[in-house]
Amino acid sequence: MTKADLVDQVSRSSELSKKDAEVIVQTVLDSIIESLKSGEKVELRGFGSFRLRDRASRQGRNPKTGEKVFVPAKRVPYFKPGKDLKELINS
Repeated sequence: MTKADLVDQVSRSSELSKKDAEVIVQTVLDSIIESLKSGEKVELRGFGSFRLRDRASRQGRNPKTGEKVFVPAKRVPYFKPGKDLKELINS
């Protein structure tokens, strides 16, 4: 499912215009991004949670040349599905 598909689904199920549905979907996504940027976790009960994980710096390798490269430390988003979502998918 793409973002456009999600906008269509919200528009159909809530009887809103596509433009209004797009604003709603974008606002939700922006809110999740801003919360993660500020270091907060985002928890959607029954669906799952978004968190940040810290990755340490490391010595990498350029696959084309085999040359060693330094990969700096970074924070990466991580999604953990909730119990209800796991049960719905596996039933």
